[in-house]
Amino acid sequence: MITLLILILITVVVLIAIAKFIPGGRKFSTYFILGCIALIMLIPFYMMFVMSTHTTNEIYSFPPAVWFGQSLGENFTNMAAAVNIPRAFLNSCIITISYTTLVLLFCSMGGYAFAVYDFPGRKKLFAILLATMMIPWTAGIIPWFIMMSRFGWINDFKALIIPGCANAFGIFWMRQYCQNNVPTSLMEAARIDGCSEWTIFFRVIAPVLLPAYASLGIMQFVNVWNDFMQPLMILRKDELQTLPLLLKTMVSDRGTDYGAMMLASTCAVLPLLIAFLSASKFFMSGLTAGAIKE
Repeated sequence: MITLLILILITVVVLIAIAKFIPGGRKFSTYFILGCIALIMLIPFYMMFVMSTHTTNEIYSFPPAVWFGQSLGENFTNMAAAVNIPRAFLNSCIITISYTTLVLLFCSMGGYAFAVYDFPGRKKLFAILLATMMIPWTAGIIPWFIMMSRFGWINDFKALIIPGCANAFGIFWMRQYCQNNVPTSLMEAARIDGCSEWTIFFRVIAPVLLPAYASLGIMQFVNVWNDFMQPLMILRKDELQTLPLLLKTMVSDRGTDYGAMMLASTCAVLPLLIAFLSASKFFMSGLTAGAIKE
């Protein structure tokens, strides 16, 4: 531990010297630090991929394995025998895609209305909307469960999709983007051409909101895909379980096959990585939006 601290201290001193005395050294030092941070963030994912190819005994060995093993096929067989990954994957896809699609539709419509239309009580309604973001979700978990039970939505995907499809954060996000990036001249030109308000939104405004759609969609996709508490309370049948619930069932007091569990975790993480990499360009532009004003 002392050796590691000394090494870190020496590295910091060297980077400071490079940034101060060498032309372009500040840029090099900045990228080096950011690269180290990125590497540290990626290490848990790398180790999960590595452990998915090792048996439980190999995972517990010392020193730990840092390269891929030969037990991927065995872990896949054990995972398939223990849990129904395809069904859980399908359930997660149904819930996550349906929820994300509805969030993008309703939140963009709500944010657009708050940003563009001047209707009575707009500021007060928006203030109330923001106030709901201050309330922790756990404070309303009991009323939410009672409502879902009264609706008859226990063991029903609707309980995980419909209640949050017009959430406060999504409306706030889209409203801020619309205010800074939707020119009023586009709407005025469309109205002069005889377009209805629905046509203006879906044909003119929606393409402009693509970066906001990507960033909000990624955030909502990740949150719902990884959600554990709500599915745990609602989905009681084994055939309705999502991937997070399925991973929980693989933990046993009699012994856990961590190789198979790491492989199942890899299957659960890969869709998130693919979704983020596919929309990363729009995601970053959506996060940095706001510099362009009419």
